[in-house]
Amino acid sequence: AVEAPASARQSGMALMLDDGTRKSHSMAENTAFVTGFFKGIATKSSFSNLVAGLYFVYKAMEESFDSTEDADVKALDYNALRRLTALEQDMEYYFGADWRNTVHPSAATRKYVDRIKEVAATEPTLLIAHQYTRYLGDLFGGQMMGGMATRTLGLEEGKGISFYNFPDISDNKLFIEEWYSALNNIALTDEQKAAIVDEANLVFAYNIELFSELDGNPIQSMFALAWSTLKEKLGGQ
Repeated sequence: AVEAPASARQSGMALMLDDGTRKSHSMAENTAFVTGFFKGIATKSSFSNLVAGLYFVYKAMEESFDSTEDADVKALDYNALRRLTALEQDMEYYFGADWRNTVHPSAATRKYVDRIKEVAATEPTLLIAHQYTRYLGDLFGGQMMGGMATRTLGLEEGKGISFYNFPDISDNKLFIEEWYSALNNIALTDEQKAAIVDEANLVFAYNIELFSELDGNPIQSMFALAWSTLKEKLGGQ
């Protein structure tokens, strides 16, 4: 029998990131987080606050990707992953047409956004950690969580969950394999690789803080579930 080619995530920078953030994954995936989510997304209000936080985070991320001259970040910036337009649609759904003037970032969101801007200005290669930590979890957890939000909160079908839909990606697993391959093809020094892993762990912490700020609601498990789903789909541990 012909052996299937090894997954890109089993070597190189992809493996370093997966292994180097394993403790963060485990912390985010503890039973309280996951069980809490399955008990139901608390309220439409708390969910809309999560959407707002993610809007400001992705605005900072994607503006940084647009403005950076770092070729490595550009190589991993797939248009199909971009979330800002989808989040703008969701923001209008939850907060109305004047949302740009009425919604402001929370304290945890501002801290997260400030870090993105700092990295973009001083060490843009670290933006790779932000791409890895957010987009991969979003992609694999999105369909499940969008459906759960619709059912639990009684949302209009297809409304308020644009963030979780990736219409330009037909096969999530193949796409992530391509992304990991592109990551492995980037020439990084050992120091850069270690710094990216450190940054990814920091990004996990920022995300957990973002969700924890929502009055301790079960929504905080959403990020953990996304990563749990990603690893399950890819056959990882």
